[in-house]
Amino acid sequence: MHVVTLHDPSSPVVAQFVPEAGMIGTSLRDAGVELLGQRRGLDAYISDGKTMGIPILYPWANRLGENTYTAQDVTVTLTPGENGVRADPNGLPIHGVLAAYPGWRVTAETANELTAELDFGADPRLLASFPYPHVLTVTARLADRALTVRTTVTATGDRAVPLCFGFHPYLQLPEAPRAEWIIETPPLRHLSLDGKGLPTGDSQPQPAREEALGDNAFDDAYDQVAEGAVFAVSGGGRRIEVHFERGYPAAQIFAPPADEPAKAIVCFEPMTAPTDALRRGGYRCAAPGEPAATQFSIRV
Repeated sequence: MHVVTLHDPSSPVVAQFVPEAGMIGTSLRDAGVELLGQRRGLDAYISDGKTMGIPILYPWANRLGENTYTAQDVTVTLTPGENGVRADPNGLPIHGVLAAYPGWRVTAETANELTAELDFGADPRLLASFPYPHVLTVTARLADRALTVRTTVTATGDRAVPLCFGFHPYLQLPEAPRAEWIIETPPLRHLSLDGKGLPTGDSQPQPAREEALGDNAFDDAYDQVAEGAVFAVSGGGRRIEVHFERGYPAAQIFAPPADEPAKAIVCFEPMTAPTDALRRGGYRCAAPGEPAATQFSIRV
C-alpha cells in the first residue's frame, strides 16, 4: 500500500496520507514528534473502520438518527454492514461509507501536495447508500507549518449532492500531560444532544473560551461556526490550531477520557452540516454545474 509523504519546504513538518485506504491522513510530525493520535493504527482502520489520524467522514459526519433518510426527493434505506455502512453501539449509521475505501485515484503529487479523487457514481455499492452521482476530490498541501485540506464535490448527474460530510482530525500533545492541555474555542452555538448523540433541538450561544482540559471529557456538537474560526490546543510549549477556513459551519469537539496518558487526544471536527442533517435538513448542496469546495487547515 502506497504511503505518500509530504514535506513542508520551509520547516521540519512532515505529513503522510494513504490514498488506497480512504485517503486518510496517518501522520503529522514536527521534527519527529507525532501530532496525530494513532489509536489502534492504520490496520484497524482498514479492517474495522476504527478511526485514527485524519479520516474523512463521508457522505455524512457523525451519526444519523435512523436507517432511512430522504434528501433531494429521494428516500434511502441503509443496512448496517452493507454498502459501506457502519453502525454505532445504538445501531445508528455513523461516519458515512468511505472508511478505508480503496477506490481513490491519485491525480497529482509533488513534494508537498497531493490530490486524489473518487468517482462516487462509478460504484453501485456507494450509490446504494448515497444515490447522488458525483466526483469527490481531496487535495492536501503542506507549507509554512500548515496542512491544508481542500475538498471539492462535483455533481456528475442531474441531481444536487447534499453536503453533510466532515473530517475527524485526532490531535495530541505528547510532551504535556492531558490535564495541562489548554483548549481554545471561538464563539459558537452549543447544540444539546440526547443519549444517542443526536440533537434535541435545544441550543444556547457559547462565547469564545479558553480553558484547561483537566479531567473534562467532550463529545459536543456546535453550529454557527464562522468562516475563519480557529480552534486550538496548547501545552508543553506547543500549539496546534485547526482553522475552519471555508464551508464548515458546524463542528464536533471530541476529547474522551484517556485510560493511558499516551493515548490522550482532542478532536476539532470540521463539518459541513450538523449531526443528522441528512435526515433533518439544513444542509447545502453541490448543484449540477456548480462544484462546492471546502477547506480547513491544521497549523503547528
